[in-house]
Amino acid sequence: MNRVLVTGAAGLIGGAVLDLLAHRGVAATALVLDDPGRKLRADRVVVGDAGDPEVVDRALRDADAVIHLAAIATPTRDPGERVFGGNTLATFTVLDHAGRAGIRRAAIASSYAICGLPFARVPLTMPYLPVDTALPLQITDPYALSKSADEGTAAMAVRCYGMSVVALRLPFVGTPEGRLCEMVRRFTDDPGRGAAEVWSYLDARDAARALLAALDPAERGCHVVYVAARETLSPYPTQALLDRYHPDVPRPVFTGRTVPIDLDPALRLLGFTAEHVLPIEERELP
Repeated sequence: MNRVLVTGAAGLIGGAVLDLLAHRGVAATALVLDDPGRKLRADRVVVGDAGDPEVVDRALRDADAVIHLAAIATPTRDPGERVFGGNTLATFTVLDHAGRAGIRRAAIASSYAICGLPFARVPLTMPYLPVDTALPLQITDPYALSKSADEGTAAMAVRCYGMSVVALRLPFVGTPEGRLCEMVRRFTDDPGRGAAEVWSYLDARDAARALLAALDPAERGCHVVYVAARETLSPYPTQALLDRYHPDVPRPVFTGRTVPIDLDPALRLLGFTAEHVLPIEERELP
């Protein structure tokens, strides 16, 4: 790769991607919605909306790969039409214009929340565990719906332009010195708060590694994979957590603090396994 366009580059994951590209000596174009007020690790910065074709065409100049992260990341702060409309328009514009420009490699941020549980507006039950891409989606919110549409857009781009696009279903992403430690405290005090996300997480540095690996998958085409740390963000054994918070869900036995998500496809397709894992001492569930 000579140059990678990173949309949503001012965010937590975007910053980690820029850091990793700089470390590997790959030029980066950062597309940001607003001036971040700080220097980004990119030799080109384009300010504008990822849903604007003129902005995207300018940002795509000289790029030969795209990592698309720009999105409203929650349905809780904005009207539903803005969340769904803005997210899906940005993904369509970026992938469609990348394909038209001859770019054939892209990675996009999907979300664990696509399953429906994290932002559920009605009571939902997990159909089975571990979570995998065959799991029936139970979408009730505009954010999860936008991610489902984004994955459909990726499939369209592959069919129309012969691109290779990998959609990564990301869990809660943070840094050890920031949000991750705070979530450990929350899940220790009230483990039920992590039940909808099955206590999964990923360090931002690993998210960046997975996104770059997704630009060169073992098999070209359209792929959807889950990525996460192999252990949960809770200090309690997974089996005990599932017995309490997902008691009637069909599942195998999970040893220790194993995250109940199928991570093997990411290993096979991307050679990816999380390296940055929080040292959490296992304890008995009270």
